[in-house]
Order: sequence, then structure tokens, then C-alpha cells
Amino acid sequence: MTQQKSLSALAWFELILLGLIWGASFLAIRVALDTIPVMTAVFHRVFWAALALWVVVLLRREKIPRDPRIWGAFLVMGLLNNVLPFSLMAWGQLYVDTGLTSILNAATAIFGVLVAAAFFPDEQLTKRRAVGVALGFGGVSTAIGLHNFLGFSLQSAAQLAILAGTVSYALAAVWARLRLSGLAPQVAAAGMLSGSTIVMLPVMLVVDGVPSFDLPMTTWLAVAYYALVATAGAYLLYYRVLAAAGSGNLLLVTLIIPPVAILLGAYVRHETLAPNAFIGFAILALGLLILSRARGRD
Repeated sequence: MTQQKSLSALAWFELILLGLIWGASFLAIRVALDTIPVMTAVFHRVFWAALALWVVVLLRREKIPRDPRIWGAFLVMGLLNNVLPFSLMAWGQLYVDTGLTSILNAATAIFGVLVAAAFFPDEQLTKRRAVGVALGFGGVSTAIGLHNFLGFSLQSAAQLAILAGTVSYALAAVWARLRLSGLAPQVAAAGMLSGSTIVMLPVMLVVDGVPSFDLPMTTWLAVAYYALVATAGAYLLYYRVLAAAGSGNLLLVTLIIPPVAILLGAYVRHETLAPNAFIGFAILALGLLILSRARGRD
């Protein structure tokens, strides 16, 4: 394992900026869902983001892969990293507050550690990581509320859908390491989002029908933000932060996202979270801090 990198002032700034961007994306998605259906919202996200990233790829004159196997890998990556988690989480947001959605989304790092340990010998589950994972699950359970495990409702189903989306993210990380290593990050992201668009187009047409473009300006602004800024732009920033900060430090971004989403949800949509959500996030945050250190030291 590589040693934990120290963070420069620029790396800290980019890390915090990435957290702010992703934190605000939960509100943008929820605003869009007020006027457009779930599958249409997801299609907008992957389609416009793919276009934006292909422009970047062309401007940078990156080599575009021609091997059909790589394009097949893009399709699977798009399904695991975009189609499934975006759809599950967007549907979940119809019934779960913005802030709580962002807290549950932080479980991505917890599942990521478990899934990586199952596939890669160099990602074994050490004692330090096991403690972080255990605290993470404890935090998620507390945030959901133990009473929700005793019964089943639409809200509990939505929470499970959001968690299922985080599992899909974890599987996507494994697939990327197995099949997409060696590609330029911009090309990999553009190809993945293209694969997502290919999958989402028929799904959207079957489930939602032909999308309407006669939408309120607030909806278009929300779509522009979560597609162009929080997806295309954030992918580019993500790889910069990863190179500068390392994977361990990058986990810290998951601690920035929920407070931003909670504050925006409260201010814009007047959402209030139960005390157990904040207690759960505190426990989860402790687990994530342990994991962020473990990735650089184990």
C-alpha cells in the first residue's frame, strides 16, 4: 500500500470544493424531481454530462478506445456507477429528506471497503478497517432509526433503495479497477456516461414516455447543475483530488457532503431531521475517519 499523502493547501481547497458540489447536488436533484419523473431526471444527468465530457476529451485530444471489449466494459460501468445508483437514489429522494439521503450515501465508503476486500488481496479487511466498517454500519443503522427495522413502509423501502445504490457504487469501483485501469480518466468517465445514456434512453421512454422540454427555469437550472457541474465537472475534479490527495484522504469528502446537503435542505425545502440522524452521522463520520487513515497506513 502507498503511504498516506499530506494535503497541500490547493488539495484541501479542491477536496472541500468537491464536497460542496456533491452536497448541493442532492438538493438540485430533489428540485428537478418536483416537475420531472425519476428516469427522465437520470437520463438528463447522464446524457448532458456525457456530452460535456466528450467535448473535454476532444479538446484534450485524448485517444478514444476502439476495442469493443472496452466499450462493453463502459456499458457495465455505466450500469453500476450511474444507472442503478442514480435511479435508486433519485426514487429514494421522493420519500427521504435530502439530508438523510446524503448521510446514507456516505455508506458508499463502507461498502467499498467490504467489496474491495472480497475481490483484491491488497485490500484485505484489517482490524483497523473492521472497526471503521463496524462504526459505519452502526451510524447508518442509527440514522435510519431502529424502529424502521421493525416494520416496512414506503419510507423504509426508499432508505433501502438508497443503500442499494451505495452497494452498486462499491461494485462499480471494483469493475473499474478490473476492466478500465490504464485509460485516461476523462475518457473512462465519458465512455461510462455514454454507456449509461444508451441504457437509460429506452428505460426512460418505456417508464416515463417522451420527455417534455417545456419545463420551469428552476428545473432546467437544477438539471444543468447536477448534470454539468455535479456530474461532468465533479468527475474531472474528483480525479484531480485523487491524484493530489490519495484515496485515503479522498474519503474525507464524504464528511463534507452531508452537512452541506442538510443545511441546503433545511434552508430551501424547510426539511428537519430527527436527532437520531445527526447522532448516526456522527458515528458514521468516526468510522469514515478511521477508514481514511487506515487506507494510507495498513
